Amino acid sequence: MQKVYIYKKFERFWHWSQAALIFFLALTGFEIHDSIHLFGFEKAVAFHRSASYLLLGLIAFSIFWHFTTGEWKQYIPTFSKLQAQIHYYAIGMFKGDPHPTIKTVNKKLNPLQAVVYLGFKLVMAPMVIFSGLLYMYYKSFDANDKVVELAIPLEWIAVIHTLGAFLLISFIVVHVYMTTTGHSLTANIKAMITGWEELDENEEKESEDLNTKNTES
Repeated sequence: MQKVYIYKKFERFWHWSQAALIFFLALTGFEIHDSIHLFGFEKAVAFHRSASYLLLGLIAFSIFWHFTTGEWKQYIPTFSKLQAQIHYYAIGMFKGDPHPTIKTVNKKLNPLQAVVYLGFKLVMAPMVIFSGLLYMYYKSFDANDKVVELAIPLEWIAVIHTLGAFLLISFIVVHVYMTTTGHSLTANIKAMITGWEELDENEEKESEDLNTKNTES
């Protein structure tokens, strides 16, 4: 096995910070719904609101980073080898088949991951964020301090926010499971902590060839 530096420092910071905030938002969200009892309702609401602002700030920085570094291109979906990737996760990896795609600096996500992560960024995250903001600012005040309410029923906003939250939690659960499909159970997690991905000799050579090809093009 040879190590290749794949994940940059900010990328790892953004990944783990986002994961921690999502887990904390889920925890406080369950308490707001009276499913668990840890902080008390009022503190859970305050913590949930604060964590949501931190997540919004992190998202703003990550969007800026993705576009200034060109990393947004990682999420461009492709149908090339998509079927092979699905077959690998469903059957191939249990039979010891080789991975159909090779991870490189310029292509960190396989075709299936690119589609799923794009859905996370364009559907699930916006669904939770905008419904949460609408819920927080459902009642606002005009210039005369008169309460102004949105035309959308508050119950609808709450349902959309909760549905988005469960979709997000489902994504996280599947994401955590998929981290165990590397060379070892902890290989992918170690890579996201250190930035270094372990590749065998054939994978490393193909990764270098692909990086050289992408650089030249």
